[in-house]
Amino acid sequence: MKDMPGLVQLFKQNGYRITPQRQHIFKILQSHSAHPSAEEIYREAVRDMSSLSLQTVYRTLGELVDLGELDSLDLGTGMLRYDPNVKVPHHHLVCRSCGRVDDLYVDMGQLILPDEFKQGFQVDSSEVVFRGICKDCLDDRSGGSYQPTANLHHPRGSTHKPVVKKNTPTKKKRR
Repeated sequence: MKDMPGLVQLFKQNGYRITPQRQHIFKILQSHSAHPSAEEIYREAVRDMSSLSLQTVYRTLGELVDLGELDSLDLGTGMLRYDPNVKVPHHHLVCRSCGRVDDLYVDMGQLILPDEFKQGFQVDSSEVVFRGICKDCLDDRSGGSYQPTANLHHPRGSTHKPVVKKNTPTKKKRR
């Protein structure tokens, strides 16, 4: 993500007004190393600027995504997260316990989805998300003696069993 003067210039070039509220949101985003949600940004911003609305935060984040300065991430944590790291390709680590999201810089080669699995999609990017328990949560559980089990569970309760399905037509029942 650009620095404050760069964001101000980008917004002006694209016909957006530069308000103190937007500048405050820019400042908060630049001070975050995590992947904050709109609600987290709002809670932090409203402490210093009570005139700021959650709608303004959402609108500004959407504009930053549209301008290519942020990525919006749906990582299954129950809320969209915003990633200002749009210049360097990377993957993510997601904590199942607290929802923490960290960047992961590891070269996994070029991930290519074979044509028979595309299901009509034109794939233009890929990302790998690793889920587990972060160090802080591990340390909090049983004084650091937490041992993850091999039988991981899906957040909705069913055991996670990765399935790759081919796009096969279903048979129609006769009437």
